[in-house]
Amino acid sequence: MNKHYVKTALLFSLMLGAWMTAQAEDKPWQSIGRPATPAEVKAWDIDVRGDFKGLPRGRGTVLQGEQIWEGKCASCHGSFGELNEVFPPIVGGTTAEDIRSGIVAANAKGGVAQKTTMMKLARISTMWDYINRAMPWTAPKSLQPDEVYAVVAYIMNLSGVVPSDFTLSNENIAEVQNKLPNRNGLVRFDGLWLTSGKPDVKNIACMQNCPSEQVSSALPDFARNAHGNLAEQNRGVGAVRGADTTQPARPLKASTIVPAATAPKPPPVAAASSELKALLSKNSCTACHGMKSKLVGPGFNQVAAKYRGMADAEAYLMGKIKSGGTGVWGAVPMPPQSQLQDGELKVIAAWLLSGAP
Repeated sequence: MNKHYVKTALLFSLMLGAWMTAQAEDKPWQSIGRPATPAEVKAWDIDVRGDFKGLPRGRGTVLQGEQIWEGKCASCHGSFGELNEVFPPIVGGTTAEDIRSGIVAANAKGGVAQKTTMMKLARISTMWDYINRAMPWTAPKSLQPDEVYAVVAYIMNLSGVVPSDFTLSNENIAEVQNKLPNRNGLVRFDGLWLTSGKPDVKNIACMQNCPSEQVSSALPDFARNAHGNLAEQNRGVGAVRGADTTQPARPLKASTIVPAATAPKPPPVAAASSELKALLSKNSCTACHGMKSKLVGPGFNQVAAKYRGMADAEAYLMGKIKSGGTGVWGAVPMPPQSQLQDGELKVIAAWLLSGAP
């Protein structure tokens, strides 16, 4: 046998063995983490599809939904789903003719100041799924399936889709789907789905001295300050900053991309005691209150400034936090925080009166 052939075959065998050994060894990333347990997968696998796959068994009446709504939803959405202070209204803008046709006429004709959720909703499963996963805002995923059915039934009743004595369930939800005012209103943009033919975008590669386009937006003058100064209603952290809507709109300018390394950092949030932080987090206080600026309710610093120096301020604040109320800071009511103990209320009230540092 040719010595060169033997040498080549031996080298090949060694290389093949080394390759097979390397393949048999675990990759570095294979030792990171662990497979999710069935219980963990089940906790996350709660989405509901348009064909109702994933929808749990359950039922709820319109009356039950009204009771849940008043206790957990009305503070942000209004008793009849019409409130436009915190979020866009849910109900309104649809007619009995829309329910018959499945197309909301006002979406094309206009005449409604702002599109409501019911004007846009094409799949009732979307509403059920969102409420189940994300509502109420201060305690997401806290509603039981029967409660979600009841809340959706109440919204459908407010919109004239079902009568006041209706019971919504997994067995009849498809029938309600066939009565949604905008069930036939979905629009498909083929350029986003079809891979053959002309794409939905056209772009020309540019590597240097590229032309820039004006990309900007501004609210019209009549609407700029309709619901208060947007600059005072954003969270105190993150990149989003609302415009100062008490001032006229600035002239449109070309958009500028700020590199992440030079982007302005959010202002630091004032430190608080571990006990206070735990209380604010556990009771979702920061979902409605910023440290310095208004979100749904006033900022903590704003509350501190209002009641500093007031006689019996601590007792007053403890009572307001526990019982809730409306009218002091605007039309949006504060839900009662009756779950808080007197000692916890005292910690929060004392921190507010110290200036909410």
